[in-house]
Amino acid sequence: MVAKGFIVDLNKPLVFQFLTRTHWWLIPLIWLPVVGWFLSRAISMGQTIPQVALMAALGIFLWTLVEYSLHRFLFHIKTKSYWGNTLHYLLHGCHHKHPMDGLRLVFPPAATAVLIFPFLNLIKLFSTPSATPALFGGGLLGYVMYDVTHYYVHHGQPVSETVKSLKKYHLNHHFRVHDKGFGITSSLWDKVFGTLPPKMAEKKSR
Repeated sequence: MVAKGFIVDLNKPLVFQFLTRTHWWLIPLIWLPVVGWFLSRAISMGQTIPQVALMAALGIFLWTLVEYSLHRFLFHIKTKSYWGNTLHYLLHGCHHKHPMDGLRLVFPPAATAVLIFPFLNLIKLFSTPSATPALFGGGLLGYVMYDVTHYYVHHGQPVSETVKSLKKYHLNHHFRVHDKGFGITSSLWDKVFGTLPPKMAEKKSR
């Protein structure tokens, strides 16, 4: 990988290759039990099942904004230094360089385990103690849905028109317009923040 005079060669350090390669099925296998634990924790703290379901749905919705923000502002950040380029390559650059590599389509669990703590603490700032587990569990479920959806739009063969459109939308981001279309599970926040790909934006304005 070459970027503004800095060469990032990640073919030799095997540890870098290991850190960027993950089987998609590890995501639900590892994180769905954690989701279940947080939701059951909310119930044990006095929340009713309908309340937990509502807060989990809100958590999923909040995740879609996190998903968009991470993809736009972190994964597509402009870097200039060697280590900046290296970190960017590990986070997302390797995926754009090898978009059909089935082992580079989901986030490594070890990295996720580190990142979830700031999000949990952020939720605690505006949520009650008994609501926090449900909101966080919903957000984590949203993340699982995001990662498996991301894998599917690259390697699945969708039948429904909705999923076909989602696949086309994301592959357009990869192969045509890299600086637009940051949503993975939906185009909602691209519409809100004006980052729809040009042709879609034209259709919307008509």
